[in-house]
Amino acid sequence: MIDQSFANIVRGSLQTKKKGKFIDLFCGIGGFHTAAVSFDMEGVFASDIDVECRAAYAHNYGLVPKGDITAVNEEDIPDHDLLCAGFPCQPFSIIGHGKGFNDIRGTLFFDIARILKAKQPPMFMLENVKQLAGHDGGKTLKRILEVLRSELNYFVDHKVLNALNYGVPQKRERVIIVGFKDEAALNLFKWPAGGVPMKPLSEILEKNPDKKHFTSEPIRKSRAKKHESEHEIGIWHENKSGNVSSYPYSCALRAGASYNYLLVNGERRLTPREMLRLQGFPESFEIVCSDSQTRKQAGNAIPVPMIAAVMEQVLYAGRNAKDQTKRKQTHEKRAV
Repeated sequence: MIDQSFANIVRGSLQTKKKGKFIDLFCGIGGFHTAAVSFDMEGVFASDIDVECRAAYAHNYGLVPKGDITAVNEEDIPDHDLLCAGFPCQPFSIIGHGKGFNDIRGTLFFDIARILKAKQPPMFMLENVKQLAGHDGGKTLKRILEVLRSELNYFVDHKVLNALNYGVPQKRERVIIVGFKDEAALNLFKWPAGGVPMKPLSEILEKNPDKKHFTSEPIRKSRAKKHESEHEIGIWHENKSGNVSSYPYSCALRAGASYNYLLVNGERRLTPREMLRLQGFPESFEIVCSDSQTRKQAGNAIPVPMIAAVMEQVLYAGRNAKDQTKRKQTHEKRAV
C-alpha cells in the first residue's frame, strides 16, 4: 500500500472512491500503478519490453506485465476505465504530411492509438519528456493531438509540469496529455496547481550509504576545483560541457547518464533507494534488481506525486461528468 502521508497529499478533493480499472503501457516500474492504487483503481494489464522492469513490477504489484506491446493484440487487452502510458518518444520522420492515421505507424505512439481505437476507454493519461512539446518545431505533438482528437474522437488537453512543484526534490519537467470520451469531463478537468512543499534532501538521503557509492578521490578533487557549493546539503550536477552546479534538489534523473552525473555534496552517487525516493516511490516499494538496473529504472520512471495529482483531477472529472450526464438525461426525460 502507498504511504499514508503521500495518500493524503494526492487525494485532495476526491471524496468518493469508486473502484475502476486501468492499464499501464510502457509501465517501467509502475509510477502510474503506484498512483492509481492510491485511488482504489485496479490494474488489469501492463506491458514493458524490459525484462528487469517486468520483474520489479510483478514483484511489487502482483501483476505480471506482458513484453513487447507491438506483439500484443489489442483485442486481448481487458476493458478498462483509464489507459496510462509513459511512452518513448521516437522520431516522427513523416509527421504532418497529411497521411492520417497511417503516419504514426512504426512509432510506439501507434500502439497507444490502436489500443485506444479498439478499447475506447473513457479516460487516458500519457506522459513524455518536455522536449516532445518542441520536437520538430512542435509538429510532433501537434500530430499526436490531432490523432487523439480528430481520428480517435477524444477531448484532449496537455501541459508541461515540473515535479518540483509536487513535493519531490527533483527538477523534472514532463509533458502530460489527458483525454476524455465525454466533453463534459474535459470541461470539469482542472490541472493541479502544484505548490506542494518540497521534501528536503535530508529526508531523502541515506544516513550511512555503502562505501561503494562514493566516487574516487580524483573525481572529488576535480569537482571541488570547479565548484564551491552554497548549500549544506546539495546535489552537484555536471553537464555535458563539464560545468558543475549544485542545488538543494536533484536535477532530472536520467537512465543513460554518466555514472557520476549527479553527486551528493560532490562526493558520492545517489543510491538506488534515494533515486526511488526522488521519484516519489514509497518505502514499501521493494528493490529486487541490481543497483545498475534499479538506477536505470528510476531514471526512466515518472514522478509519482506529480502524476497522482493529475490523476486525481482526471478521475474526478471523469466520474463527475458521468454523473452529470445521467442527471441531465433524467431531467430531460422528466421534462418530456
